[in-house]
Amino acid sequence: MTPADPRRPLDLAGIGIGPANLSLAALAEPLRGLRTAFYEQRPAFHWHPGLLIEGTTLQVPFLADLVTLADPTSRWSFLAHLRDRQRLFPFYFAERFHIPRAEYDAYCRWVSRGLAGLHFHHRVDAVRWNEEHAVFELDFTRLDGGREDNGTARPGGSGRAHARNLVIGIGTAPHVPEALRPLTASATASAPVVHSADYLGHRERLLAADHVTVVGSGQSGAEIFLDLLRRRPSGRERLHWLARTPAFAPMEYSKLGLEHFTPDYTRYFHGLAEPVRDRLTDRQWQLHKAVDAETLAAIHDELYRRSLDGPDGGWPDAVLTPGVTVRTAGRTAAGRLELHLDHAEQGTRTRLTTGALVLATGYRERPLAPLLADLAPLARRDAAGRFEVDRNYRLVLDPPVTGAVHVQNAESHTHGVGAPDLGLVAHRSAAILNHLTGEERYPLPERTAFTTFGTSYTGACAVAEQRFTTQGSGQITSR
Repeated sequence: MTPADPRRPLDLAGIGIGPANLSLAALAEPLRGLRTAFYEQRPAFHWHPGLLIEGTTLQVPFLADLVTLADPTSRWSFLAHLRDRQRLFPFYFAERFHIPRAEYDAYCRWVSRGLAGLHFHHRVDAVRWNEEHAVFELDFTRLDGGREDNGTARPGGSGRAHARNLVIGIGTAPHVPEALRPLTASATASAPVVHSADYLGHRERLLAADHVTVVGSGQSGAEIFLDLLRRRPSGRERLHWLARTPAFAPMEYSKLGLEHFTPDYTRYFHGLAEPVRDRLTDRQWQLHKAVDAETLAAIHDELYRRSLDGPDGGWPDAVLTPGVTVRTAGRTAAGRLELHLDHAEQGTRTRLTTGALVLATGYRERPLAPLLADLAPLARRDAAGRFEVDRNYRLVLDPPVTGAVHVQNAESHTHGVGAPDLGLVAHRSAAILNHLTGEERYPLPERTAFTTFGTSYTGACAVAEQRFTTQGSGQITSR
């Protein structure tokens, strides 16, 4: 049931159920007196189903599950999932540190099925602040009646919930660069154009094409290129892989480099001036937009093996070209795809004709403004027009809003490259819950990196000061 009476509101309502809000729901469950509900328009939890390619693994260790880095004793840990499925010993002998993506998806679905208060097939349409009762109003639509947990029929239609505080975790959406949008707007049965997010559902169509081009230099582009390469005939691969970056570069995965994904760096980054943060974000692409070195090695190994095929050997029919951008694109009269390319270093222009296209062009944060249209006049923005987010992951709102609106994975411009990283999901959820309750329900480490970021950054002292400084707004009390 969802609370329709503004006099008995939820303490926290979540919009969106991806890993971030699922983590928050799991960590909120054992906190007595905390009333929560989470709403998601999809019918069930799924994590990037189009990219669960056989053999692909998470780029973070299994300890970066929904809860462990905040509460290793939680019953919703990945190890608890393995125990429940009687797979602890197989996992123990497998000696895995990085688990398959499909296994992470199965784990999250296990958590989502076990938690109460998750409302799938509920689309939140509008959010308002009710000043009289000092609560947020959420108008939602039940997209499919379905059934309650006890098996009884659930009516469809619309509804309303009330909450003292909100957390928005609506995630990201597939991004298509402007130059390539004409191809997606004029989809036809021939010459498929597929974003990497939908790859598996269209793999057979792509394999049937006489020539396939993959655009994008990140991990998804590399994994899809490798998967297509392995599945196409030797000597007749007919594959192109294009990248805007000057090289097919490996991910920064050194031990000290990974400390950019610690709470220490997040705090440091948040304290920088806005122009400095923006410059850093552009320069740090190799921390999160490059390719795992093992994937690059696997691609080279596969190409090398194919160069040995046949009595005389030979180069595989695959072209890998970095340093190019797509200037324009369109469909030809013959029903094929034509890409007009610019090479940055040579200053040359060429054309590439292909029979199918995979856009591994990444994701963008879903805009919050449409959902928060009624709150937008009260929200502070930075020089670029983005919502300001304080160090406790709250939107900075003017009076008379006294409730908190927390955001998850919508704060890269204020919190840095770690915002979408799974390794910081549990820590961020714990920090939000500590702030909302006004108590240290989840003790968090005072220091998380050997690196000291900046000469004026005081590390543990700054954390200790933050821990004992209450900001009033949005806090609740135990009952």
